[in-house]
Amino acid sequence: MAEEIPLRTDDGAPVIVRRSARRRRTVAAFWEDGNAVVAIPASFTKAQEREWVRRMLAKLKAKGERRGSGDGRRRPSSDSALAQHAALLSRTYLGGRAVPTSVRWVTNQNSRWGSATPSEGTIRLSHKLQPMPQWVVDYVLLHELAHLLVAGHNAAFWRLLEAYPETERAKAFLEGVSFATSRGLGEGPASVDTDED
Repeated sequence: MAEEIPLRTDDGAPVIVRRSARRRRTVAAFWEDGNAVVAIPASFTKAQEREWVRRMLAKLKAKGERRGSGDGRRRPSSDSALAQHAALLSRTYLGGRAVPTSVRWVTNQNSRWGSATPSEGTIRLSHKLQPMPQWVVDYVLLHELAHLLVAGHNAAFWRLLEAYPETERAKAFLEGVSFATSRGLGEGPASVDTDED
């Protein structure tokens, strides 16, 4: 039986802990369908589970293994894959309430990481996000999905993003990139926001 815990790898992949009564002392970690799976003995305590998950995720990262077949399922590069990923994020974090009419990568967005036009239900993400960690891309996409439900940046809007565990980390990451860019240390848009039109 697999037990999902609210944990993600550094690049945003879900982590599944699989307890096995047949497993006595060995612990294993591997990629399966885009998830990092850590197999542990059923007899482990919660503290042992946390420690071994931490250790095994570090080993997976050190080995540089890719999820699944490396087919990019966790890094949507086409507009259709991005739209499918947006639907998954909406179901997972927003109860499926945000339903965009289109989601696409754009190359002409130089001052924003993402934008949404709530009246049309459209979302655009800057192509400059593509090489960033998936948890950052997911945050920007969720930010724009949330704008389809709440147009401004009021308390109700930010409450929608509380469900995503990487919100604060991703905001800090993007602020760091924007800071570096503003001082000529790199390239990237300066903000995540919604269109006003």
